[in-house]
Amino acid sequence: MQKKDPGSEALLLVLQTAKNHLEFLTQNDWMLIVDRAKKVSFQKDETVIQQNRANKVVYLICTGKARVLTAPNTEIAQLGAGEICGEMAFLEGGIASASVVAIGDLEAYAIDWTSLKDLFELFPHLGSRFYRSLALGLSRRLRDQILARQAASK
Repeated sequence: MQKKDPGSEALLLVLQTAKNHLEFLTQNDWMLIVDRAKKVSFQKDETVIQQNRANKVVYLICTGKARVLTAPNTEIAQLGAGEICGEMAFLEGGIASASVVAIGDLEAYAIDWTSLKDLFELFPHLGSRFYRSLALGLSRRLRDQILARQAASK
């Protein structure tokens, strides 16, 4: 049975239309993921993901923004509503390559790796669309980093 949260339609709109959203997921895919996820909240400056730690959770940001930081507190990106974090460690089955810290109040859905993998076994096409979406998102972020470095060197 799927969750009947009054804000679920608004949440789906955010998850489906954000700049770096998981664009190949269908509305049904999102409902399956959100149904298995746990809603979590973070306050300003609270750590969502700690660099060099095994987190084993992927976060889908609903509201708010977060900084992506590498040691020593170098901001490499900002994430907002509809974006994902923790996906690199998920893909690699390893530790977090950066910290993610809430800029202000932040709400997200957290889904643990095991639940996500279970969904992919039950719904292989969901897994295919999820991984394809991650690949495209990571490619776009890398391209943005390259363009930013090129602009900075001019």
